[in-house]
Amino acid sequence: MDQPIGKLYLIPTRLGDEIKLEVLPISIKKIIENTDYYIVENEKTARRFIKKISPTKSQPSLKFEIINKFTVDSELPPFLNPCLEGHNIGVLSEAGCPGIADPGAAVVEIAHQKNIPVVPMVGPSSILLAMMSSGMNGQGFAFNGYLPIDKSERKQKIKHLERLSTELNQTQIFIETPYRSQKLLEDFKIHLSSGTRLCIAADITLTTEYIKTKKISDWQKTTVDLQKRPCIFIFHK
Repeated sequence: MDQPIGKLYLIPTRLGDEIKLEVLPISIKKIIENTDYYIVENEKTARRFIKKISPTKSQPSLKFEIINKFTVDSELPPFLNPCLEGHNIGVLSEAGCPGIADPGAAVVEIAHQKNIPVVPMVGPSSILLAMMSSGMNGQGFAFNGYLPIDKSERKQKIKHLERLSTELNQTQIFIETPYRSQKLLEDFKIHLSSGTRLCIAADITLTTEYIKTKKISDWQKTTVDLQKRPCIFIFHK
């Protein structure tokens, strides 16, 4: 008789430590209580999250593989061996939802190649929550990830995507590391047209949540402190 194959569960986390667990469905608790193998970006925060969800779960029984920007592609396939041996594996992201702006996507790709069932679970996605609350075109949008760091390249990219927004009636979505959020806002103020609408969605689901959509001409008159705050930026011309 063939060995049953385990499942790869994509488990969302909270978008901030102080957020109540009610933002996550009870199904996540059930999966975590029955899963000992995990692929994560950071073992320390993953353990803390698991303990918060299931305080009685044995921490010594947990087994972790780390996937981050330093992980080599050739290291990934063995991470899924427990599934081939009949065990379930949970993927935990530092970004809220595994596989979205997250290195976990590489593991999911390999799971499909190995015919391992992939199970996405419901939870908060800062990208979708920002898009929902922006008031912009939700029928056609593009997630662009990070803009170039180089000033000249960044300016060209912003101008190019603004043109695309007009030509395709397409909303453009971006993320940025928290310590660069303020600088990105200033770049948008300088390089986008005055009539282009920009949504800033900072600290989504946190008590300090800030979500506003205004024209660039209005943002140029507005002072907002985004320093070290996780933000999603969305614009549409």
